[in-house]
Amino acid sequence: MSSPIEALTLEVADTTAAHRFYTALGLDTRVGLRSSDAPTTGFRGFSLSLTMSQPADVRGFVDAALDAGATSLKPAAKSFWGYGGVVRAPDGTIWKIATSAKKDTAPATGRIDRMVLLLGTASVTASKRFYVEHGLAVAKSFGSKYVEFDTQDSPVSLALYGRRALAKDVGVPVDGTGSHRIALVGGTGAFTDPDGFGWEAASLTPAP
Repeated sequence: MSSPIEALTLEVADTTAAHRFYTALGLDTRVGLRSSDAPTTGFRGFSLSLTMSQPADVRGFVDAALDAGATSLKPAAKSFWGYGGVVRAPDGTIWKIATSAKKDTAPATGRIDRMVLLLGTASVTASKRFYVEHGLAVAKSFGSKYVEFDTQDSPVSLALYGRRALAKDVGVPVDGTGSHRIALVGGTGAFTDPDGFGWEAASLTPAP
C-alpha cells in the first residue's frame, strides 16, 4: 500500500440527516457520506475514536453529539486510563471520545488531536499480517491483542482490536450481521480485508 488512509466514507440511510449531524460537530470534513440501504444489524465491527486534550473537551463534544441526536453508550467519565465516553450517531456509527488527561488544565478548545479507526477483527494476528503484506508498517503492537499502524500524516490512524474486546470497550453486544457500512479510501487499489472491510482506490473517492 503506497499511501495510508486518505479518507473514510460512511454509508448511511439518510445522507441529509447524517450531513446535518456531522456538520454540527465539525466532522463533515473528516468523513465522507454516501447513501446505502445495505442490510446491517447490531455491531458493525468498528468504531471511530477522537482523542482530545482534556476532560472538558470530551464533555463538550459528547454533550454536543447528544444534542445533535446521538445516543449515549457510555457516559463521559473518569477511568484508570483517563477520561472518555462513547456515543452512537443517528446513522449507527459508534464514536469514542477520550483523553489521557484526568484533570482540566485550561479552558476547553474543542480541538480534536487525533482520529483513529479501530477495526474489530476475528484474528488480530491474521489481519496484521494481511495489512503488512499490503504495505502498512506497524507502529505499535501488543501481541495478538492490539495493533496500530504507521499511517504517517494521514487524517485517520488505523488500528486493529479483537472484535469481542472492541464491542466490550464501546459498550455494545458483539453480535452483528450484514454490511459494515464503511469504506476506506487510499492505497494502490481496491481490496477487502479478512474481516470484510472494503478499501477503495483514491480515484474512487466520492465527491463532497
